[in-house]
Amino acid sequence: MTMSQAASIPMNQAPLAIPASDAIASQERSGLPKSILSVDLGRTSTKTSISRDPSSVVFIPANVKHLSMEQVQGGAFEARATDPLSDIWMVYQGSGYAMGQLAEDFGANLGVGQSKVNDALVKVLACVGYFQLKGEISVVLGLPYHSQDQFEREKEQLMSLLLGPHVMSYRGEPVTIQINKVWVMPEGYGSILWNEVQASKDTDVDFTKLPVAIVDIGHQTTDCIMVDNFRFARGVSRSEAFAMSQFYEQVASHIEGADSQSLALIAAVNQPQGQRFYRPRGANRPTNLDDILPNLKETFSREMCNRLLAWLPERVTDVILTGGGGEFFWEDIQRLLREAKINAHLATPCRQANALGQYIYGEAQMAAARAARTGT
Repeated sequence: MTMSQAASIPMNQAPLAIPASDAIASQERSGLPKSILSVDLGRTSTKTSISRDPSSVVFIPANVKHLSMEQVQGGAFEARATDPLSDIWMVYQGSGYAMGQLAEDFGANLGVGQSKVNDALVKVLACVGYFQLKGEISVVLGLPYHSQDQFEREKEQLMSLLLGPHVMSYRGEPVTIQINKVWVMPEGYGSILWNEVQASKDTDVDFTKLPVAIVDIGHQTTDCIMVDNFRFARGVSRSEAFAMSQFYEQVASHIEGADSQSLALIAAVNQPQGQRFYRPRGANRPTNLDDILPNLKETFSREMCNRLLAWLPERVTDVILTGGGGEFFWEDIQRLLREAKINAHLATPCRQANALGQYIYGEAQMAAARAARTGT
């Protein structure tokens, strides 16, 4: 099975026969949009890329702050040569927005519990501005798969928001784009697409011919996606609201004054052992998280694995862990799955895999569109 065949199957379409590598070279002469923007709408951070190079994936903290035009025009922001990731702001349709670290500075949290459709447009436009995209583009995103009805409803909402022309001011610079194509896939599916193009993958395991579960442990949801012979099994796939946000809440409950949605706390938790220090605002000294994390991590891993095994269809032999939580809990969950005689695999790089796989999906769809236009 070619990569473009694999990438065509999430929505249970007919297989394609065009290699995705043909897509880039032929886009311009075929009249298709010249840029593909992949946006993984993570609740901790938006992961975004305009290539399949892992080093090109950009992380933008997911905080969004809505501001009035008066705040913008009154000097709340000014365009200057600062680190763009720490100073993302824009004006769109008469409203001002701050994103990422700047938004947290203005009091915005991560929006845990909200639909990912909320603020999706401004997050996508922030990615457009960061990469300095212009003209016609295509966008690939992922959404949780709580149910078929929910997924289709939110997919239609996203497409309605994104498709068409958009004019904004990004950090003081005018930007005009036309989003001509939008593809939405279940969160987590990008990781198996990314795995299939890796030269270093395990050649003894062919995920295109196996019943596989992709478990994407994110901040807001754990997305459990079943893929059977590379066909999305929508009847058994689901997303569950038990994920890293609950773990951060447990950590914060052990620290006086801690905020479970604090970017500083989240960053500290994910530091190597010996470097996990977090000082809540107002505290006289930092807390060493190494005194807290081991027991919490072991207990949470077991609960996560119990939930996973309760969901896991009987015919599944292999599980691919992905997402920030997949990486964080890898050692414990791998051991627990091994005890259940389930083969565990870790997507690499774990946090970037979905964004990269989504980009590859966009490449394959471009190749299919070119084939349809040229009749090849």
